[in-house]
Amino acid sequence: MSTNLYRALLELLPEAPLHVATVTAINTGQGTSTVTWPGSSVQTVRGTAVAVGLKAFVRDGVIEGAAPDLTLEVIEV
Repeated sequence: MSTNLYRALLELLPEAPLHVATVTAINTGQGTSTVTWPGSSVQTVRGTAVAVGLKAFVRDGVIEGAAPDLTLEVIEV
């Protein structure tokens, strides 16, 4: 029986968390969007699938899709 050691290593690593941010600008020529995180920090991420002003799911700097527009609670630990 053979085992793929690389795949076994990947299964040990945790998956990147899924976050919600608000899209504030779309850079169509570059294929990126500017998002604002809760707390007002700004980041440029890959993807243009979500319109400006809407919330998006972001994982590892990539927009994965539109997020529902729900009330956001930030809890600091």
